[in-house]
Amino acid sequence: MKIFGEWEQAEPGVKRKIFAPGTELMMMEVHFEAGAEGYQHSHPHEQMSYCIQGELEFTIEGASRIIRQGETVVIPGGARHGVVAKEASVLLDCFTPLREDLLNRD
Repeated sequence: MKIFGEWEQAEPGVKRKIFAPGTELMMMEVHFEAGAEGYQHSHPHEQMSYCIQGELEFTIEGASRIIRQGETVVIPGGARHGVVAKEASVLLDCFTPLREDLLNRD
């Protein structure tokens, strides 16, 4: 059974904490060490990421964009995307519908 609110390793230098979801919306906090990378991937879920701290470079469908504290990026469902932390950074990621692939991991 998934325990919400505990830190787990995502990629090297990246850890996340998944919060208990609603019925159609979920979010997680993601911490990056400087230089850490969230690998390129895609999922059918729409995603919005809010930068709490730091500076990150997102690549979405081959186009790059830097966001800093207080800024957001929207990632359409199905879009190939990844991120690199330009410095130690913190994101709040929101997804709809629920990411069952993340929620069903133990």
